[in-house]
Amino acid sequence: MSALLTASNITVRFGGITAVDAADLMVNTGELLSIIGPNGAGKTTLLNVLSGLERRYQGRLSFAGSDVTGRSSVALARIGVARTFQTIRLFAGMSVLDHVLAGEHFHLRANVFDALIRSPRLLREERKARARATEIMQRVGLTGKSDAIATTLSYGDQRRVEIARCLALDPRLLLLDEPAAGMNAIETAALAILIRSIREEGCTVVLIEHDMRLVMTISDRVVVLDRGAVLTEGAPALVQRHPAVIAAYLGTARAPAPSAMGLPS
Repeated sequence: MSALLTASNITVRFGGITAVDAADLMVNTGELLSIIGPNGAGKTTLLNVLSGLERRYQGRLSFAGSDVTGRSSVALARIGVARTFQTIRLFAGMSVLDHVLAGEHFHLRANVFDALIRSPRLLREERKARARATEIMQRVGLTGKSDAIATTLSYGDQRRVEIARCLALDPRLLLLDEPAAGMNAIETAALAILIRSIREEGCTVVLIEHDMRLVMTISDRVVVLDRGAVLTEGAPALVQRHPAVIAAYLGTARAPAPSAMGLPS
């Protein structure tokens, strides 16, 4: 596989605190890569760098062979980088359909003049956008909820709205920050199926998650962060048995059974 995104020697400091410490990360085209680590390991800060939300960093970032170091989140979204957030971020008072349509705005070519006169081009684009939004809502399990106010849905469905909004961008790289947080077992199982299907349809996925059963079940590769630095990386079966990973999670150098970490044995 070829590299879609490469982060080299990424360092982020907030005052005297080093949140990410000379981290190297390569994301291959078409893979599902998970980033794990204890609380405060720097996972979300690294994801902020990859998505352009954090631009005060040292190091280099490349995407699809182009240097994108220091580019904004808008610039990265335009070239196919989409993300969700650790805490749900939905627009108050907007329907599910409107959220998904908001994710399509980069694909629209109609201008202000088209909007003023309701030009044929605008009407065509609107019909196409609504049809595509409907397909995406069906794909993520939101059929029949297009007119519902997004913030009134269940927690799991609100997460799906966030993912649907990202998919409307037609991303090449989807960054998911703890999408299973707050979900029950049934919702998490459905989420696993959805994430797999997104990867299988050609979108590269980077996942930050604390649910180790989810991570170890769906990931192609796992990267472990600890204190801002990459501790180890590799196939899930190898990472979950790495003594340093177990020590980072459990605070002991002894290596108990993987089930002690909530991992499949």
